Amino acid sequence: MTGRIIKAIAGFYYVHVVGDGTYACRAKGAFRKEKKTPLVGDIVDIEVTHEGDKEGNVVRIHERSCALDRPPVANVDQALIIFAATSPEPNLNLLDRFLIMMEQHDIPVIIGINKIDLVEDDEVARLKAVYEATGYPMIFYSVKEERGMEALRAALEGKLTTVAGPSGVGKSSLINKLQSEVEMEVGDLSAKIERGKQTTRHTELIPVNEETYIFDTPGFSTLFVPEVEPEELGVLFPEFREPSTQCKFRGCAHMAEPGCKVKEAVENGRISPSRYENYRLFYEERKNTKKY
Repeated sequence: MTGRIIKAIAGFYYVHVVGDGTYACRAKGAFRKEKKTPLVGDIVDIEVTHEGDKEGNVVRIHERSCALDRPPVANVDQALIIFAATSPEPNLNLLDRFLIMMEQHDIPVIIGINKIDLVEDDEVARLKAVYEATGYPMIFYSVKEERGMEALRAALEGKLTTVAGPSGVGKSSLINKLQSEVEMEVGDLSAKIERGKQTTRHTELIPVNEETYIFDTPGFSTLFVPEVEPEELGVLFPEFREPSTQCKFRGCAHMAEPGCKVKEAVENGRISPSRYENYRLFYEERKNTKKY
């Protein structure tokens, strides 16, 4: 039987087989020898060991279109990266780290900004301006007031989407609003540190309809830059690609070199200063990491 892993908890892989339901499965020992771990989202073959209790073993993992480490998911069509317009304040440095990670895996990204009911229009415009040149679709919405939800539903339709972002931005509230099969626990935001309580403990694939799935993933607050050569970092910033072809020096790092068209684009307002400053920080971070 062939199905898709929709959840993985404590060594069990829950495999949904269309028309037959969900089976709680263990992975064959051969996977450990091959150092290959089944992931949520994997298409797998299973052997049924007990039909009545819906139990079985995963015996084969089909070839993946892609696989991520954080969140640990496979066969993703796109990523919805969620931040809040406020409460907590959007950490654009962290958002840019998310975007780099997805660029590395060649996964299309939608930037979702929740809680627009809590900010003025000029704040929405400010956030939009930062990412305007990147080409990433941005959807501004409010789960509480159900504003912008139709655009969000349309963007997810027919796709397998991983939903990620820091705690407290409303990921669980959004998932609860999009479907009724799984009720996600919603954490309160800590007044002291403006960070949400962690409510999601495992990665789970949740059906929105027959062809639309969401990966619910644990809150993400990593501060690392994905492993990449410092000289290759600029390629992961989409708005840098066109001007970088016109730089005076081949292999320009867009740091201190004269005749850098990326820096010129920043000065002319075609690239966000925030994005460029984060690029500089990431470049130095990767450069210093390679020294050790």
